[in-house]
Amino acid sequence: MSRKISMLAPDWWDFTTLEDEILGDAARLTPEDMLALSRPGFKVVFYDTLEDFYLAEALEYITAWKQATASEPVGVCGPIGPTEQLPLVARLVNELELDLSNAHFWGMDEWYVDGKEIGVESPISFERANNELMFHRMNKKLRMPEENIYYPEADTSKYIKSWNTGVRCAVMQGGQGDTKHWAFNDPVKREGKYKDNPPSLEEYKKLTTRVVDLHPITCMQNARTSAGGVVTGIPSQALTVGPVQTWQAEKVSIWQAGVHDNPFGQRLTALMIGKKIIDSAVPMSLLADHPNVQFNYYRGGLGTCGTEMH
Repeated sequence: MSRKISMLAPDWWDFTTLEDEILGDAARLTPEDMLALSRPGFKVVFYDTLEDFYLAEALEYITAWKQATASEPVGVCGPIGPTEQLPLVARLVNELELDLSNAHFWGMDEWYVDGKEIGVESPISFERANNELMFHRMNKKLRMPEENIYYPEADTSKYIKSWNTGVRCAVMQGGQGDTKHWAFNDPVKREGKYKDNPPSLEEYKKLTTRVVDLHPITCMQNARTSAGGVVTGIPSQALTVGPVQTWQAEKVSIWQAGVHDNPFGQRLTALMIGKKIIDSAVPMSLLADHPNVQFNYYRGGLGTCGTEMH
């Protein structure tokens, strides 16, 4: 049986193809309701100030990297959205004089243009952002070796292999986009075998690091946050860490300050994961299958889903 067509991008799957009952239940959630969605394997945490929020996010890096030893290296998989925690990570490394010799870092994703990953000379390069906001602010004597830093490239084999060399990923940290993705794990196009229904959990979980076509919503969002709304300045494809690698991470930690996704989106994915409603039209909902997921919210960014004219 074919499901309803997206009201946002008819050639794609997205959250508007869900049953209206689910969407309505999400819109009605109060902050207290969201906290009550916590269950074994899924934890909802609120922070009352942005200072506490971003410090806690930065400390996830520090807590993970402090565990790294020569015999048991430990890594973090980190995002570009949000980025406010990155300078704090560098400051903490320097102040604590934390030697990162045995620490590792996986970048979640990178833009893909003309058959290759975008170069660090590009102002929208994710690798460049991590360098400028975090790595290059660390004391060189403390900074991890270059060979311990991994970004997905057009030839994904090296990146995929890095996840299978005995380095433990203590935490995969990210944000949530308007398409309810983590990294660039967007909903798929409504075509071929997925014309009537999106991929099952089992099918989507088999996806590894790869080149993805970006959902129009994702292109719009990145244009708004990174290019002043100039959609034509945003690539339509990217390289992204896959579910295969995500399920290798011991913990998936999602940080929502209310800047990237809206009040409704912040509620929808919490509801679906908390209630184990899994549907790849909302990729984040697949994390209901992961054994250790934490959603972190800035209370002041939760907003409401009521109607208000502007």
